Amino acid sequence: MSAPSPNASTLETAPPGAVSDTQAVRSDDRMAPGSAMVIGLLMVSTFVVLLNEMMLGVALPTLIADLGITPTTGQWLTTGYLLTLAVLIPATGFVMRRLHTRTIFLGSMSLFLIGTVIAVVAPGFGVLFAGRIIQAVGTAVFVPLLITTTMRLVPASRRGRMMALVTAVPAIAPAVGPAVSGLVLSQLSWRWLFILMLPIIVATLTLGAVKLRNVTAPEPVTLDVLSLLLSVVGFGGLVFGLASIGESVSGHAPVAPYIPILIGLIGVSTFVYRQVRLQRYRDAFLDMRIFKTRSYVLPTIVMTFVAMNGFGVILVLPLILAAVLGLSTLQMGLFLFPGGAMIALVSALGGRVYDKVGPKPLAIPGSIIWAASIWSLTTIDENTSVWLVLVTYLVMTGTQALMWAPLTTSALGSLPTELYSHGTAAFSTVQQLAGAAGGAILISAFTIGANASHAGALDLAQSIDAGRAAFTVAAVLALGAVLGALFVSKAPTATDES
Repeated sequence: MSAPSPNASTLETAPPGAVSDTQAVRSDDRMAPGSAMVIGLLMVSTFVVLLNEMMLGVALPTLIADLGITPTTGQWLTTGYLLTLAVLIPATGFVMRRLHTRTIFLGSMSLFLIGTVIAVVAPGFGVLFAGRIIQAVGTAVFVPLLITTTMRLVPASRRGRMMALVTAVPAIAPAVGPAVSGLVLSQLSWRWLFILMLPIIVATLTLGAVKLRNVTAPEPVTLDVLSLLLSVVGFGGLVFGLASIGESVSGHAPVAPYIPILIGLIGVSTFVYRQVRLQRYRDAFLDMRIFKTRSYVLPTIVMTFVAMNGFGVILVLPLILAAVLGLSTLQMGLFLFPGGAMIALVSALGGRVYDKVGPKPLAIPGSIIWAASIWSLTTIDENTSVWLVLVTYLVMTGTQALMWAPLTTSALGSLPTELYSHGTAAFSTVQQLAGAAGGAILISAFTIGANASHAGALDLAQSIDAGRAAFTVAAVLALGAVLGALFVSKAPTATDES
């Protein structure tokens, strides 16, 4: 199948400075002038908003003590954030088609700023949670916007290297977030996690207002409100139900977990059915044709398991580092910080290899070593060397990066240009939903393993049992990535087939 030709109306109505599909990828495999600036600015902005995503993981022990909450309640500051992203990201395909790039950027970053201010002044858990949700609303569009823009502006022959850098941002930022959090909490209160972000957000917002230009012109598409509501009910019900498992065991769940899970499954099924129906006579909220492409579906399935553990393990690990190994918040920050560097290094090297050999030689050994490193975390007790755990953590983050960029590039590179926004939205939704579900599942396993019904910190024996239960579940989930990686292959791009 050859690459689709650009829509004439899009080219005629494109605003000054906008980049058309024909301008974006030149015959000499070089990006159009100014494209690097657009991608670079979006990368920096995405890093800033995602840095905040997992930052409260290390702060969870502090928040549990300061706010008098249970670990299951506290994890909602992260799980609720990821859930909001999962609910809203399906709408980003519509947003990116309907609005100018500058409008999307400035609106989203402004919302993120408002949410951060609310978190700074929050008097308790409720207001802090509200601030986190508003932050998530502002964050939702950034990853799809960054990936879609990159796929449009970068020639197919260079996508492996560029996508390695681009996809490293969603991987590095959440990994660096806990490290930054640990360093800040060693000297200051948890409020400073948000206070210190304010000048960075303002600077990024100002730079975007001055430098960012529009990449594509808006299209006359309409929002299907029912689809949006179904995504909220479906994805929200699933993650809420999963997050309630631990509370149910400890006797604090407001409803039985199977009720919201069942509602969520019905909601997601109805959402998918409506999208298929909408495609027959109007624009679908999320174009389901992307799931007809095998080389898109398989990497997406593998990334589901990767994201579940990628977000879930980073929530549980700080609790074990503090309660079992006795690390202070400063030591936890120093412990976790090299993980971001490992992801950056492996992503850069993996991108070059991908351009030559495709995803399978990276994904298969990466998934096997990744699963083994997670399994080894089940052996942590008070006698385990911190250095051994650090090496295990670095191996885990490195092999995770070995899968992340190749699988993302392989999935999205298999789609025609007109489906990039839908493919990116769905791929990002799966990651965020899987991350929220993974965090909920592992924290629930942690709570069940601890067998504690009281709020506050756990004792040593409870913490060891809780960590072993959570990491055992993570190791089982990792087997899904190993099996899926065996069947992933590099799909021909539209450019290759033309």
